[in-house]
Amino acid sequence: MPGKRSRQLSVRHKRQAQSRSTRAELQFPVSRVDRFLRQGPYGQRLSSSTPVFLAGVLEYLTANILEQASKEAHSSRKIRITPEHVQRAVDNNLNLSHLFENDNYRQDEQMPQPSRK
Repeated sequence: MPGKRSRQLSVRHKRQAQSRSTRAELQFPVSRVDRFLRQGPYGQRLSSSTPVFLAGVLEYLTANILEQASKEAHSSRKIRITPEHVQRAVDNNLNLSHLFENDNYRQDEQMPQPSRK
């Protein structure tokens, strides 16, 4: 009864497609981060896990900033988070303020030049 057996094997249920964000349990869009990374000059050298990792980092930073901003809004007795609350939250956090400080110098200007003899 080879016909009966082949019919049983062909009745496979397809798994529903899951996005990479869903698989990584992230809210940030991994595919969009991947698309933006691929537009850069080193797009072909990226691994498949790079956009997942970067989306996770961006989501973590955003969650941290919004949590601090919500505390600022609560302390000023407001319900909504305004841009001023976000700015105060970033300014009050040493790590975040260091991350977002505006450095207008080039890195090669700091490097000591080798002495020529």
